[in-house]
Amino acid sequence: MGIWMALLIFVALLTVTGIIYIMSRTRRFGPIKKLYEKNKLLGHLASAAPLLLCLPFRLVNTWAVVIVFLHLVIIWALCDLTGFVINKLGSRKKRERYINGFVAIGITALYMGYGWFCAHHVFQTDYKFTTSKDLGQQSLRIVEIADLHLGITLDGDDFKEQCERVNETQPDVVVICGDFVDDDSQKSDMIKACDALGTLKTKYGVYWIYGNHDRGYYSYRDFTSQELEENLVRNNVKVLRDETVLVDDKFYIVGREDKSVRDRKDAQELTKDLDKTKYIIMLDHQPNDYANEESSGADLVLSGHTHGGHIFPAGPVGLLMKANNRIYGTEQRGDTRFLVTSGISGWGIPFKTMTISEFVVIDINT
Repeated sequence: MGIWMALLIFVALLTVTGIIYIMSRTRRFGPIKKLYEKNKLLGHLASAAPLLLCLPFRLVNTWAVVIVFLHLVIIWALCDLTGFVINKLGSRKKRERYINGFVAIGITALYMGYGWFCAHHVFQTDYKFTTSKDLGQQSLRIVEIADLHLGITLDGDDFKEQCERVNETQPDVVVICGDFVDDDSQKSDMIKACDALGTLKTKYGVYWIYGNHDRGYYSYRDFTSQELEENLVRNNVKVLRDETVLVDDKFYIVGREDKSVRDRKDAQELTKDLDKTKYIIMLDHQPNDYANEESSGADLVLSGHTHGGHIFPAGPVGLLMKANNRIYGTEQRGDTRFLVTSGISGWGIPFKTMTISEFVVIDINT
């Protein structure tokens, strides 16, 4: 909680400083500079024009406004710094026209437009792994979905369309690795999304684990986690809470409780009685228990949670703080393969400037 409070205070201070900075820079535009010289009040109001460009994102949520604004401040400052260096190194006279601001607004628009596309367009990412273990068949196709955070970029109807795309991949099994819903998700959307899972066509079923947001942090959501489970079960989704399933006597799926659950079972405890000659797939929403999961004998550990870094520099900061063992992609530790997806959506912020939205198709071949 202390880290989050410090982060909020830092963002608040940066926002106030940014407003002052942007307004002071905007007054360097020719027409606004002249207006300010004639009427300071009108000049002050006009200098707030770039801030107004951020306000339409309030239709999404407050975080969207803050993120766009902070990117504008940082990019503008970098443009001013670049312009200063060029003027110092160049032999020409200092330009009378202030173009840094126009360049900053243009770059911000392009960068955030790219982030909007990466967040709202869902890619299919494919992986191929091999195993020496007997799968009971030549290959196994797994589709992993994580971090829908229902409502931020995909609603229930949108998610149904993504499930249709998943069906086209002809999966043997589908796993949902947490944060299916969020505190702002609506019950009607939740029901539609659960119904969409019921349309998935698989050989071995759909398996679901809790993420840190699925139970809800606050009380204003209009459905409970019990209602969520009821709708999942109604659609033949198997909810795993520190449970292990032997699928058709061929391979195991181990579903861990989220790290936020204090009394969740240890990874080794979940696998101690399993037949280690069979392939073991472990689902753990947060990728931050790699040492224990490697020791557990799991062959493949699937996670989400990090959103692939989401907004730069959130991912690298998370690694430096040791909040996660990995933010995206795959890693091999001993006999255990780890995979972290960037998620089919993300929490709170409708932009992804460091990654993409995706569902993952994994082929395990013998």
